[in-house]
Amino acid sequence: MKRTLVPFLTLTVILGVAGWSSGWFVPTETKIHELAPGVYFRKILTKPEFIGCNQGWVEFKDFVLVIDANFPNQAEKVVELIREQTDKPIRYVFDTHYHGDHADGNAIYAANGSIVVASENSKPLFETNGAQWFASQQKEKPDEYGKLDLTPPSLYFPHRMVIDDGTQRVELLHLGHAHTAGDAVAWLPKHGILFTGDACVNGQFNYTGDSNTASWIRVLSELQKMPIKLIAPGHGETSDITLIEKQKRYFVELRAYIQQAIDDGKTLEQVKEQIDFPFYKEWTGVDVKENVENLEFVWKELGGE
Repeated sequence: MKRTLVPFLTLTVILGVAGWSSGWFVPTETKIHELAPGVYFRKILTKPEFIGCNQGWVEFKDFVLVIDANFPNQAEKVVELIREQTDKPIRYVFDTHYHGDHADGNAIYAANGSIVVASENSKPLFETNGAQWFASQQKEKPDEYGKLDLTPPSLYFPHRMVIDDGTQRVELLHLGHAHTAGDAVAWLPKHGILFTGDACVNGQFNYTGDSNTASWIRVLSELQKMPIKLIAPGHGETSDITLIEKQKRYFVELRAYIQQAIDDGKTLEQVKEQIDFPFYKEWTGVDVKENVENLEFVWKELGGE
């Protein structure tokens, strides 16, 4: 039996009150929003511990599509939430990229007959880095991972895959190397909603270790051309299309700052001490200096020694 969610309010778990001066980010809160009829977004808490990525699901006439599998324990929770709404089968699970907080829960869905989908460019990453990570988690978290088998996607698409039954339309799009080489997004043109995975996040969540920041900027520029009304990011709160500009500005200015520092003969340590982006702190609530991994990655990416 279907039980309808009250948009933006029902199935909300309040785990604390936190945030900074704006009060807009609530990292200690997990909340589910119905973004449009049949389109759900689960914004997940990130403090006091990081427990995974945001997820979404779309209810079609005869089945459900889940966006990002998350960690196994979170996948189990989302299956329970969906079952409270509908008994329709979860036919597809779309991994926006291979990272464990977006894909390790694949086994939970596949065990119930779901088809796991991802971009073709992510396949080698699932088979190498993803497999190594999953094996490490089986040792570190045996209670959560021990009984599960690594479950990579069984269906890969090159650049675009459309799921449309006349009631809902979801376009899965790979636009280039961003957060990872296999990044893809889920675009719902009827609603103007974009699920970005980690190609665009809202807050201090950028990890650049698998990225190409020059290409990432180009991907964000392509996303800006879309008639987006609402963004459901891989981490952080929902936003409108202006979030893409904030994400893009961070990489544009970070690359420019570090390139200038290299040209001026400065060291990486000087960059870490001197860099200051007030807009970044206003956006994320965190000093740009705290993203040390990003600074080091872009330094190497631009040829710094």
